[in-house]
Order: sequence, then structure tokens, then C-alpha cells
Amino acid sequence: MQNELALFLSYLNDVKHSSVNTIQSYERDLKYFFKFLSEHQIDQVNDISCEWIQTYLDYMRSLNKSSSTISRTLASIRAFFFYLIKEGKAYENPAVAIEMPKITKKVPKILSENDISVLLNEPHTTDIKGIRDKAMLELLYATGIRVTELITLKVTDINLNQGYIICRDQNKERCIPIGKPAITALKNYLTDVRYAMIRDQHEEALFVNCNGLPLTRQGFWKILKTYAKNAHIEAEITPHMLRHSFAAHLIQHGANLKSVQQMLGHSDISTTQVYTHIAK
Repeated sequence: MQNELALFLSYLNDVKHSSVNTIQSYERDLKYFFKFLSEHQIDQVNDISCEWIQTYLDYMRSLNKSSSTISRTLASIRAFFFYLIKEGKAYENPAVAIEMPKITKKVPKILSENDISVLLNEPHTTDIKGIRDKAMLELLYATGIRVTELITLKVTDINLNQGYIICRDQNKERCIPIGKPAITALKNYLTDVRYAMIRDQHEEALFVNCNGLPLTRQGFWKILKTYAKNAHIEAEITPHMLRHSFAAHLIQHGANLKSVQQMLGHSDISTTQVYTHIAK
């Protein structure tokens, strides 16, 4: 089954042009599923039945996995079998007979404006790492972009003179304005720090790590958690909380819902409307 998985992942990348996060999610879900099957002596794709899929989902519930995680896993298995059918390696999709678990939408957690202020002032701007981190945090809160979008930004995506960034998501792109604090932090980073951190003069990534290589999601996550701890923020902080906080605070200050939708890159405005409830 590992061979079929490798081909499926290549298909997602080369034909479907799926995002790196999507491909990694499919790979992780299916590897766990195949490991479970292997432990029960199921080693062939054609031996996977609806009953075995249901047994695995029940096993996930016994581990207290969330409904969203179980739902995503089922979606991954379905997508895998649709690919096998397309390639003539399977004749039916045993996952389609199983209903998706009902997911209760959680209200996004946000930080207060005071917590945000303390967090943004935490990096020490007397050293190169602090200057870089200050620029990242200011930009993330100023635009509400996702972490993946932050770490894939290129230097050419930034226009400090006119105060905006170009954010690309697969085949779409959006222009997001940035305010003075983020512009100032980015100018300091680009002028005084980045050239000293990069290993290759031709490096396109805007933000790099201490080895001069493009920053990773895990790298940024660790940076954020360190500053949150130092700022004595008690909430279990995640990078996405800055995105939620950005949207909720904008609406609290009277921003137009449609404008917030466009900046966040939501295809459906109903996704953005949840922030109006938080703002209230």
C-alpha cells in the first residue's frame, strides 16, 4: 500500500497542484490508517472494506480524537480511493458508505488587544533575531495571513513604499494593506538584518532562520510560543490566534465585513461572519 500512497501523493502534487499542507495532511492520515491495517494483517488495498474503515474510525474515537480529525481522516481515505478508481486500481470506494461525523463549529479563540500589544513588544530589537521576530509578529497581526503564507512570502511580495503585501494561495493572490508598525518593523529587518542572515544572495524567501534557510512552520511555532511564555500570556496560543485576533479587532473597530473577508482570503463571507459574534 505504500507504493499506492506514494503515487497518490505525487498525483496530488503534480496533477492537482494541492498545497504542501494538504499533501502532508493526506499523507499523515493515510499512514496512520495503513499502520492500523497492517497490525491487523491487512496489507492489500483490495482487502480494505467499509467495515475496516469504520473499525478504524471507532478506534480513533476510543483515543478521544476530535470529530474534525476523524472527519478529515475519512475524507483522506475517500480521496485515496477515488484516485485508485481513476487509475483502474480499485472498482469501488468503500469509504463513501460511511457518513461524515457531525462537527460542531467552535468559536475561534482570540487574544485581547492588550495581550497582542505585550506580545508584539516582547522581541528584543537590539539583536538580529529579535528584529526578525518583531517583523514577523507585526506582519502576521497586521495582515491576518496564515503561517504558511507568512513563511512562503518572497521579498518581491512586499511593497513598503505603498504599504501592502501580495499574498499567494495556490492559484489565487490577494493584496493586503499593512500599517505603519509593520512597515517600520519590516524596514528594520530588510535594511539591517536579512542580508546578514541569508546564506545565498539569490535567496527569495522573505524570512529565514539563523542558518540562512527559509523559515519553517515548526520554527515559527516555537518562536511564537517562546514569546507568549515570556509575555506571561496564559492562553494556549497558536499562530492562528493572531489571524483570528486580527479579524475580530478590525470588526470591533468598525471595519467592513466584506473588506475583512477579502483580506483573510475567505471564499464564503459566512466564514468571516463568525468574527462579528466575537466582536460583540
